[in-house]
Amino acid sequence: MEGKHHYFFAVKLPSRVKEAIHQWVIKNKQQFPFKRWVHPEDYHITLTFLGFQEKDLLSRAIDTVTDSFINIQPFLLTLNTFGTFGKESEPRIFWLDVEHSSVLKNIQEKVYNQCTNLGLSLDKKPFRPHITIARKWNSSEPFQRSLLNKYNADEPFCFQVDEVVLYETHVDETPKYKVVHTFKLQ
Repeated sequence: MEGKHHYFFAVKLPSRVKEAIHQWVIKNKQQFPFKRWVHPEDYHITLTFLGFQEKDLLSRAIDTVTDSFINIQPFLLTLNTFGTFGKESEPRIFWLDVEHSSVLKNIQEKVYNQCTNLGLSLDKKPFRPHITIARKWNSSEPFQRSLLNKYNADEPFCFQVDEVVLYETHVDETPKYKVVHTFKLQ
């Protein structure tokens, strides 16, 4: 597989959002015995997972996807509720989602469609915007869905999205996601 790398387009979260989520993790981690907690610098919202790609196809994807951001202004997202993917009693992913955003959905659809038009074979699962916080339930006791709640239910936590990035994964490093290209919203 030499010459190929693992990539994905994502919403890059502002530092203050990463820090707020990390503070929640520090306070609540004991209630949720997951095996691996995501490094705060790796928090993001995946738009389109590209997998392993050759450099020339990746360059074409960057050029093509740039059009997705023409006339897209920065927009607001609000942290919402916690959830899981996988078996209910032993989830494989613990996440925090955001309230519905038609702008985010529109950007994701454009990026996805432009990548498939280039011939990239992409995951066909429906888009479910979320921030992965932890992986692999690690307890003999089943996961208790009743522990899940809204993030900061007392007041909404809103943040502005002003850039989308292309990340490259470095599985043996912490943090493991490196920005390859940045797309500014204007």
